[in-house]
Amino acid sequence: MDLTQGTEEEKNARAKKMMLWFGIVSLLMGFAGWTSAYIVSSSREDWSSDVALPQFFIYSTIVIIISSFCYMLAKNAIKEGQSSKGTLWLWITFALGIVFIVLQFSGFSEMVAQGYYFTGPTSSIKMSYVFLIAMVHIVHVVAGMISLLVVLYNQSKGKYSKGNYLGVTLGATFWHFLDLLWVYLVIFMTFVK
Repeated sequence: MDLTQGTEEEKNARAKKMMLWFGIVSLLMGFAGWTSAYIVSSSREDWSSDVALPQFFIYSTIVIIISSFCYMLAKNAIKEGQSSKGTLWLWITFALGIVFIVLQFSGFSEMVAQGYYFTGPTSSIKMSYVFLIAMVHIVHVVAGMISLLVVLYNQSKGKYSKGNYLGVTLGATFWHFLDLLWVYLVIFMTFVK
C-alpha cells in the first residue's frame, strides 16, 4: 500500500497511528533496557531474591486490566453512536487510572514499611529496580490519563461519531499498551528472582 495515496484525512490518520507506534516501540526499548539491567543485576551478591512484590501491585494490576476493558467498551459505544454511554465508560476508565496510581503509591508505602527505600543504606538493589520500573510506568500512565482527558474533551465537544473516532482509537491503543506493559512487568518482577 502506498502511504502517499488517499485523502488528506486518511494520510493524517496514518501519520498519527505511525507516530503512536514509534512512541510505543521506543517505550518498549526503554523498558527492555531496565528489565535487562534487572536480570544482569540479579547475579550480584547483594541481590535480595527473597523479597516479594507488594500486594498492592497485584491489586493495581487487576484495576488496570479492568480499565482497559472499560476503554474498549467506551470505544465500542462511540463506534455504535452511543455517545453518552461512551463518555461514561471513558470517565470510568479515568477513575480507574487514578485508583491504579493510588494503589501503586500504596505499594511503595508497603515497601518502605518493610524497610526498603529507593536509595540509601537500607535500600536493596532489587527494590530500587522495582521502585524505578514502577515509577517510570506511573509517569506513562499519567501521560495516558492526559491523553484520556483530551479524548474526553473532544468527546464532550462532539468530535467523535460512528465514522470518526480516530482519537479514541489512538488513546485506547496507548492505554492497552500501558496495561499489557504493566502485566508483563509484574509477571517479570515476580518470577525473575
